[in-house]
Amino acid sequence: MAIQRRLRWRDDDRGTYTLETVICVTFLLPFLGLLAAYGLAGIFDSSVDNAASSAARAASQAADADTAQARGLAAATASLRQDDRNCTSRTVRIDTSAFNAPLGQAASVTATVTCTIPISQLTVPGLPGSKTLTATAISALDQYADRAE
Repeated sequence: MAIQRRLRWRDDDRGTYTLETVICVTFLLPFLGLLAAYGLAGIFDSSVDNAASSAARAASQAADADTAQARGLAAATASLRQDDRNCTSRTVRIDTSAFNAPLGQAASVTATVTCTIPISQLTVPGLPGSKTLTATAISALDQYADRAE
């Protein structure tokens, strides 16, 4: 009799591995998707930081404010394009007011890059919504270089 109970108990336990797998996968897959999304958001954020740094550096090497604006915008656009970041909206603001500073005085150019990316680029395609990433970088102007106003 004891043997029959043991055999019956083994028969009652069939199918629990399938149920456990379904339960684990139900919670594990969304968690892994969320983890991947955060990782990709970090990569996108790094790309926006690089674009802001490139824009500030390029603008600070210009001789005048108008050229600095053009070079900064071109550098930010090229940096985002090189990293293959498809922003649904992109804003590049370059503060060139420091070009008015007198020679010998410390001055810097500030570049701010804002990039809005669809959530579907981060996780499962087709998900609605977007994430806006913003980065600011500062680059010093040469104190003794001739600046046109």
